Amino acid sequence: MGAEWIHGQDSSITYNLALQHNISIQPQILDTQTFRSDGSLVDGAFMDEVMRYALPLMEAHPEKPEPLGVFMTRKIKTYLQDHYPSVYHDEDFVSELLVFMDLIVDSHVGSATWNDSTTHTQYKELGGSQEMSWHSYGYKTLFEILLNTYKNGTGLPTLTTELHKEVTQIIWPQDPEGVVVVKCKDGAEYTADNVIITVSVGVLKERHESLFSPPLPQEKVDAINGIPIGVVDKIVLLFNETWWPNNTFMGFIWKGEDRRQVPEEDQWTTMILGANQPMSCERALTLWTNGETAKHMESLPEDVVRDKSMELLKTFVGNNRTIPEPVGFLRSTWYSNPYTRGSYSFDSLASPSQPALRPTLAAPLVDSSGKSRVLFAGEASNPTHYSTVHGAAETGRREAKRLLGSN
Repeated sequence: MGAEWIHGQDSSITYNLALQHNISIQPQILDTQTFRSDGSLVDGAFMDEVMRYALPLMEAHPEKPEPLGVFMTRKIKTYLQDHYPSVYHDEDFVSELLVFMDLIVDSHVGSATWNDSTTHTQYKELGGSQEMSWHSYGYKTLFEILLNTYKNGTGLPTLTTELHKEVTQIIWPQDPEGVVVVKCKDGAEYTADNVIITVSVGVLKERHESLFSPPLPQEKVDAINGIPIGVVDKIVLLFNETWWPNNTFMGFIWKGEDRRQVPEEDQWTTMILGANQPMSCERALTLWTNGETAKHMESLPEDVVRDKSMELLKTFVGNNRTIPEPVGFLRSTWYSNPYTRGSYSFDSLASPSQPALRPTLAAPLVDSSGKSRVLFAGEASNPTHYSTVHGAAETGRREAKRLLGSN
């Protein structure tokens, strides 16, 4: 339901941990077939060329910051005008192609629309493949490694992990002789010299006022409120057998007249990017959605999401193909989940003028002697590798080193 790939290999904590434990990590290389809502296929050579041109634009830095969507729309239209004038004059196709490109960008960035994201992000991509898959192992393997339980390891005898303990309040001391008190919903209390908080910035947005006593300093509150968190969701259908083209991402580009005929209550389905098989299960198919569409999808009954997803697949890829009914269904709920309230953070249009937001989020709460008492980790506190697992892991090590260096 969540993280599926290791994004980059060079200097990646996650990738290096896998290598150190002789775990096979494989690149997932997908062909792309782009379907229209009448079941026809878009010319593959054309789409490959456009994608090779358009996707690197996400990393471009024009002289002045502007909405990423505005920048990419201008560049893509100019490219089509110069290289494919007949396509350029097909206004309906170009309009729907840009909707498709918007959804691709959103699935990468986490934004609700590409115009919410800036061309001048601080994100830095690691070298190597960006789609390295745990395939049959699953991302849970990373936790098994970190807990020293991989392949029935002995674990960490001194580590006590308690689950189902919802934290309701963290009382942090100003007095150097005091302790941090962590209160839980079930009435349990824990004391410690230090606490590291790794919840998402979405949870901090919702709960910081009630969670911390004394309240957070204003600059910390401003950082929490200023860092946006997006929603990227999966709809996963399980079938008895594979019926789709192998190793292929199936993209969906509507025709305007078909989109307009979709009932209002089903318009959310027109903002699903496409579908592909995860390497972890050859009989599963993942449909991708994001932003307000994802939030709405999470609120619908499961049978509605399943049935409408099947209708969508039959509309786009059902020509000359019998699509069987699914035997299993799952969906992610990253927004409605009270312990996540989103998927991962991104840089908004305001981010270029507020470069200190993430470092401010990462700054610890200190007592009157300057000693760190409450420390903050998590992907949103990483200035350059936010939105990734390796970025989150880096921040955990950062805060551990902060404590080790102060003791």
